[in-house]
Amino acid sequence: MRNLLVVGMMIVSLFLGSCSAPDPIQAGEPYEAQIDSLLNLMTIEEKIGQLNLPGAGDISTGLASNTGIVPKIKAGQVGGLFNISGVEKIRATQQIAVEKSRLKIPLIFGMDVIHGYKTVFPIPLGLSCVWDMELIELSTRIAAQEATADGISWTFSPMVDICRDPRWGRISEGVGEDPYLASLMAGAMVRGYQGDDLTAFNTMMACVKHFALYGAIEAGRDYNTVDMSRVRMYNEYFPPYKAAVDAGVGSVMASFNEIDGIPATGNRWLMTEVLREQWGFDGFSVTDYTGINEMIDHGMGDLQTVSVLALNAGIDMDMVGEGFLTTLKKSLEEGAITEAQIDAACRRILRAKFELGLFEDPYRYCDIQRSETEIYTADKRQAARKIAAQSLVLLKNEDNVLPLKKGGTIALIGPLANYKENMTGTWSVAADFTKSISLLEGMKAVGGARTNILYAKGANVYEEADLEARVSIFGKPTYRDERSADALIKEALAVAQKSEVIVALLGESAEMSGESSSRSDISIPQSQQNLLKALLKTGKPVVLVLQSGRPLAIKWESESVPAILNTWFAGSEGGLAIADVLFGEVNPSGKLSTTFPQNIGQVPIYYNHKNTGRPLAEGQWFQKFRSNYLDVSNEPLYPFGFGLSYSTFEFGDMTLSHQELKGAEVLRVSVPVTNESDVDGKEVVQLYIRDVVGSITRPVQELKGFQKVLIAAGETVTVTFEVTNEDLKFYNSDLEFDWESGEFEIMVGANSRDVQRQKVNWTK
Repeated sequence: MRNLLVVGMMIVSLFLGSCSAPDPIQAGEPYEAQIDSLLNLMTIEEKIGQLNLPGAGDISTGLASNTGIVPKIKAGQVGGLFNISGVEKIRATQQIAVEKSRLKIPLIFGMDVIHGYKTVFPIPLGLSCVWDMELIELSTRIAAQEATADGISWTFSPMVDICRDPRWGRISEGVGEDPYLASLMAGAMVRGYQGDDLTAFNTMMACVKHFALYGAIEAGRDYNTVDMSRVRMYNEYFPPYKAAVDAGVGSVMASFNEIDGIPATGNRWLMTEVLREQWGFDGFSVTDYTGINEMIDHGMGDLQTVSVLALNAGIDMDMVGEGFLTTLKKSLEEGAITEAQIDAACRRILRAKFELGLFEDPYRYCDIQRSETEIYTADKRQAARKIAAQSLVLLKNEDNVLPLKKGGTIALIGPLANYKENMTGTWSVAADFTKSISLLEGMKAVGGARTNILYAKGANVYEEADLEARVSIFGKPTYRDERSADALIKEALAVAQKSEVIVALLGESAEMSGESSSRSDISIPQSQQNLLKALLKTGKPVVLVLQSGRPLAIKWESESVPAILNTWFAGSEGGLAIADVLFGEVNPSGKLSTTFPQNIGQVPIYYNHKNTGRPLAEGQWFQKFRSNYLDVSNEPLYPFGFGLSYSTFEFGDMTLSHQELKGAEVLRVSVPVTNESDVDGKEVVQLYIRDVVGSITRPVQELKGFQKVLIAAGETVTVTFEVTNEDLKFYNSDLEFDWESGEFEIMVGANSRDVQRQKVNWTK
């Protein structure tokens, strides 16, 4: 009893005081010893309470009026809160936990800081087109600095679900179709958020999601079923999640979908055997929003049953559903679970709070001065502008319509052109939309006084009012014009006639992609197509600035419009960044991380597909009894890795250091690249490999390296890659990760389609 009293006094001394340092004895103890002491003091209700992650609810309107959350915090029934921001609100809420609850355990505060906080960067799909990991890491470093300055210490990012179906709205939140590129991004984003020291006041815990396979849902319809082989899981879909774990990510979020017939939230093979036992993850896991409760509709049982299923699977924290809070004690009494399981989950959450420094100082992230001086500053906005410009992908530039010349008159037309709330895209929950820069504002600023920018809306986003209403949410109205479609086009044509060149900003509004924003038709809405056709009939040069959260089916546009710049949703500084590229202040260098289909019937389409037993012969459009379509070629509209520049790059002949290799020998692949233009530019030189013969079928090509190099006008740079047998490894039918002797095809080029090829033999 005396020892227990001593431990209790030590724990109490740790938690007393708002910002005081812990007792010296406690400060020297390892986290685990302190957690042991704390667990010994906790009731079963308090342990279960740490597993509960409710939403903030109406806490933002004042704690006194929030009768639901506050009593639970006082009773030790809340482990954390999410989507509450602001130093004052978070400090007041934290104060309840550390002063009014029995054991004074601090809360962890999370938020969907997906692609920036107040300074918003391009949507993650756009970021993946930068192909520069230093800039990717910088974007999440800035996001962490801003979010922690506003009280937040945990982000539900990065989202690294591989996706090959652009009908799925959440492709916008992901990192493309390729596991190699996505894995590099996963590591860079985790490092940016977490830094080298999670206890630092300006770093935050990352949460990789959605584990696992969420991007492979059937029909591209959100929350739908997933079914695939384990060989495919390990080779194509698992690598980015594992890369985040290898980078030290602090938490993992379970996906909504099922795996092998069991929802991820209740899948022990996934959440424990793979994540913890195979990969060595030692952080904590959290459900997605009501993920436990949704297993009821999956057909897995009532709330008590599915809560047991989730805990047994290895889930530590229950987001919003309160299945753990309301049923685990009863399940414990009935013997369906053990207290050791609850202790293990509670321990992992407490450890995360120690790692974040919250036990040392629960108000670590509540510095009002930081919130007033470190958010949306000029240097951060400049970084966002720079990164956004490099995310833009030039898809077409016939007759060098771009860059635009300053001076003269330019018509800027389209329902998205003067729409600043739209620029940040989906999942920009902390953004101040009024501060974003529209393209109209950006073109006026970059074009300068000599350039006359005339504007007309030209069309509504959708002709159908009810459809447009479904994409006008989260504070992003479309400013629908009630005039007729003919009147809007007539006004646009009058503006166009006064100009030398037309810039048409068309595509999707911000919430046409993102969660619960799947589309069966991924073309530009008909109202906007009609406007574009009318503009083309003027005979004036037209530049299509394409804004979207997914690859769109734009075959007609690609055939008809002389210049197309794909901008995704470029962030709060997007208007300036797009204008920088349009006027040539920045030479575009973005490369596609997802394939653009010719039409929706080709979906899913991706570069690293398997061959078939009846492949179409090279150079053929159609052959009977071969794998092809009657009405369209197998080729994409724009391939993975594609992107033009205002520079002209010429690839010389690729050279290999060896034709025959053995064991650990290194293959050096070199290619000279010449900038034949008079404009300095960046080219992304890409290395692909094909394992020609394997014990299981292998993809026709796989990205294994790339270098983004600045090449001055008229200069030649030789780019060299080093390939080792590590680059040849894959998971075989026994899920063993290894490589096999044989013939390999080495490819180098500017995209996955336009490559040079040579073969080598590599034996063990």
